[in-house]
Amino acid sequence: MPTKESVLDVLSTVKDPEIGRDIVSLGMVQNLVVEGGKVSFSYILTTPACPLKDKMDKEVRAALNAIPGVTAVDIDWGASVSKDRRLDSALPSGIRNVIAVGSGKGGVGKSTVAANLAVALAMEGARVGLMDADVYGPNQPQMFGIQRSQVGTTPAGKIVPPAAHGVKLMSMGFLVEPDTPVVWRGPMLHGVVNQFLKDVDWGELDYLVVDLPPGTGDVQLTLCQLVPLTGAVIVTTPQSIALSDVRKAVGMFNKLNVPILGVVENMADFECPHCHERTAIFAEGGAQTLADAFDMPVLGRVPIDPSVCVSGEVGNPIVKAAPNSSTAAALREIARQIAARISVANAQRAEPVSVRQE
Repeated sequence: MPTKESVLDVLSTVKDPEIGRDIVSLGMVQNLVVEGGKVSFSYILTTPACPLKDKMDKEVRAALNAIPGVTAVDIDWGASVSKDRRLDSALPSGIRNVIAVGSGKGGVGKSTVAANLAVALAMEGARVGLMDADVYGPNQPQMFGIQRSQVGTTPAGKIVPPAAHGVKLMSMGFLVEPDTPVVWRGPMLHGVVNQFLKDVDWGELDYLVVDLPPGTGDVQLTLCQLVPLTGAVIVTTPQSIALSDVRKAVGMFNKLNVPILGVVENMADFECPHCHERTAIFAEGGAQTLADAFDMPVLGRVPIDPSVCVSGEVGNPIVKAAPNSSTAAALREIARQIAARISVANAQRAEPVSVRQE
């Protein structure tokens, strides 16, 4: 009959495909029980949005079933999110990772991508917050269907962020009247970014997604100075006129030593709802050109879909409104790729990886 030691020896030969280390030393094997020919254990993934779960399941079952005497394998899948340890002295302890979504240019769908990425991560089982750092044009309250009246405060005076679609949200849109312009200089922008990071009762978050404004100005600089960002996601559209501005955003993050997780090509092409033929409305290959120039991956391509605009306007992001659509599938896969790259980066930065079981 197999023993606990022999099973652990075999599991030690199975490597996490993203991190490249064996799953035993990573702490991913927990609660191992061997009873006769039955092996059962908890398999704690590096993120609930793991894109390679099926592959990992097949590999570990194949390894265990090759042990003489093993007749059954029972795996209890759990979720874990590693913490970017650099955040320990910068933010409340409950926030594990901070992801900036930027573009350097307006009109590329950055806020839409940020909203859907946040909701997609929440749909995978992660605890997610979204900080709307676009002080001059805060659109996230409408995209999430949240009203100003839903914002509260704790007895200690901290802001309680309202939640929708499994995501906690904080935005300047909650603090000013809808038609009131925000006319602020740099120091005031610094103050509100600092307040949103430290004076909001975020609680326990696996990922805090930050929707940045267009450009490379005060808000971006303040955020990078206040917090060691886990990584940045760049959003672009295919045409070269968009890429010229997006390159500046990439250059800014590189100059500020912010790791770039990858680039998302939004409005990549249009799929006819009748014949399903795809047409490149703008251009093709823009994101790949950018990725090649700066040695970063293309996280995915999001097609042009009129329902994205409709769902955003009524406060129901497309990944929730039409989860089976090709657009939602693309955004959810991008979210998984981002989560995987964060897990790898955190494993490389610090050990051991802290885990949270589901």
